[in-house]
Amino acid sequence: MLKKFLCLLLLIGMLTGCNKNSEKSIVKSLNKKLEDNKAYKLKGDLEITNNDDVYNYEITASFKKDNYYRIELTNKANSHTQVILKNESGVYVITHQSTQL
Repeated sequence: MLKKFLCLLLLIGMLTGCNKNSEKSIVKSLNKKLEDNKAYKLKGDLEITNNDDVYNYEITASFKKDNYYRIELTNKANSHTQVILKNESGVYVITHQSTQL
């Protein structure tokens, strides 16, 4: 649901400046398009502030109908990658294993 809301918010922001349609017609059109989508992919940056520490991540989120998704988080400081995967078998968190000892 959060994914749909973020997509809807982004699309509303882009379309309100470019169209003369009413807000209701835009929202209705976007909701229909979201319901008809079978999959989508988003890329973005995430900044997490914890007291005085700031962490920056590059995020790629992919969604497929039937609530399958894959979220890849890459720490920009050390290139550490973590993947959250949901498929028909369950939800998995995969972290990079270093080959150095």
